[in-house]
Amino acid sequence: MIEIVSADRCVKCDLCVEACPDNVFDAVADGIPVIARQSDCQTCFLCELFCPTDALYVSPFSDAIEGASEADLIARGVMGSFRREMGWKNAKPRGTSGDLSYRIFETGRIIP
Repeated sequence: MIEIVSADRCVKCDLCVEACPDNVFDAVADGIPVIARQSDCQTCFLCELFCPTDALYVSPFSDAIEGASEADLIARGVMGSFRREMGWKNAKPRGTSGDLSYRIFETGRIIP
C-alpha cells in the first residue's frame, strides 16, 4: 500500500498520478500529489516504478503501516527500492531484451 510521497524528493511530475490504475492520487496544481484514496491502493508498485526521484514508498503489505517514518526509510535505502530492483531507470524498464515474455508482443504472435 502506498505510504509516503516525499515533499523533499518529489519534482511534481505527476507520473505517479498517471501511472496509478486505481486513481489513488490527486494531482495538486503547483504541489506534490496527494494520497487521496489510500485504501484503494492495490500495491501494484506502478507509481514507485515510474517515480524518477525515489519520492514514493509503497509497502508490500496491504494494510497501512502506523508510524512509517520517511527518514527511517531513506536511511534504510527503501525509498524507490522496488524500481531499482526491477531495473527501471528514468521511468523506463531496461535489461528486457533477453526476456521472451516481454518481446513476444513485438512480433504480434505468441512464441510456443
